[in-house]
Amino acid sequence: MANYSAEFPKYRKWAVVGVSEDREKYGNKIYRDLRNAGYQVFAINPKLETVEGDPCYSSVKSLPETPDVVDLVVPPQASAKVVDDCLAAGIKRIWFQPGSESEEAIQKAQDGGMEVVYDACIMIQKQAWV
Repeated sequence: MANYSAEFPKYRKWAVVGVSEDREKYGNKIYRDLRNAGYQVFAINPKLETVEGDPCYSSVKSLPETPDVVDLVVPPQASAKVVDDCLAAGIKRIWFQPGSESEEAIQKAQDGGMEVVYDACIMIQKQAWV
């Protein structure tokens, strides 16, 4: 796991891949938690047009700006494709929420020079930053 405690909190522009309309799902909880903490957050889910009243984008490639960090809340089998998109977009940091990581995706991100966090939940870690 990357040493994120010193670096990741200073980045204020995040994208959440796998955001959900369902307020009980982590894709929605994480999105709201970051947004409510003052982060600029982009929602990504190809099946949705809006989330919590905000625009929802179909992929990392469709974002209007490059986020500082991409947070994954997708099944492990989808993570490697998202990593490919992030590398193509020049994104430098990726956070795999518990349950989203796969060895292939983590290795691909590390091999691509990305700072990588996995085996940790952003909502829990963020509390230590505030």
